Order: sequence, then C-alpha cells, then structure tokens
Amino acid sequence: MASTGNTLLALITGAAIGAGVGLLYAPDSGDKTRKKLKDDAQNAQERLNKKYNETSSNLSEKARKARTDFEVRLEETLSSASHKADDILSAMESKLEELRKQNSKLQKDKPGTSSGSGNTPNKAVV
Repeated sequence: MASTGNTLLALITGAAIGAGVGLLYAPDSGDKTRKKLKDDAQNAQERLNKKYNETSSNLSEKARKARTDFEVRLEETLSSASHKADDILSAMESKLEELRKQNSKLQKDKPGTSSGSGNTPNKAVV
C-alpha cells in the first residue's frame, strides 16, 4: 500500500513539475498553452483513476482470498480439534469403565461383606 501511495505522489509531483516547465518554455499562445494544460491534466486524472481502480480491485481480491484462506484454515482447525476431543473422550470412557471394573472387583473381594447381608449396599460408586 505504501508503494502505491509513493507512486501516486510521484505521478502528481511529476505532472505539476511538467506543467510548470511547460508554462515557462511554452512557444505557443496562451490559448494553446491552456488547452495543452487542460489535456495534460485530464490525461493525468485518467491515469490516476485507472491506477486507483486497479489498486482497489487488487486489494479487494486479496481480501477475498485472505478471508477464504482463513475460513478454510479455521474449518481444518475446528475439525482437528473435534477429532482430538473425540479421542480424549473415548480414552476417558474406556478408563472409566476399567476403573468401574476394578472397583467392582475390590467390592467383591472386600473381607467381611457378604452379598446378601448387612446394611451397606454393594455398589461401586465412581
């Protein structure tokens, strides 16, 4: 963007210097000189407008591309995070099931408890 600003500044500066030098060394009459200056100003304005439109178009295209790239990367990241979360949940569920089995086994192996007597329930709590 700074390069475009420098280019536009150089274009305008060059046009102003050229117009000043043209006035100083003009061999034509005042009417012809004014017509040339008018034509030169119109040409400079057309070039400036063309450059502006090109720059605007390029920036818009780059912004669209950057947005698309961001959306794709975001989707990939979210998908990857979702898969990792599923893997973690699966591992936690299997570990929980393993702990329940161990707890159940410990409850069965506990001395002094019988399956039908006593006030304490024989349930594993996790």
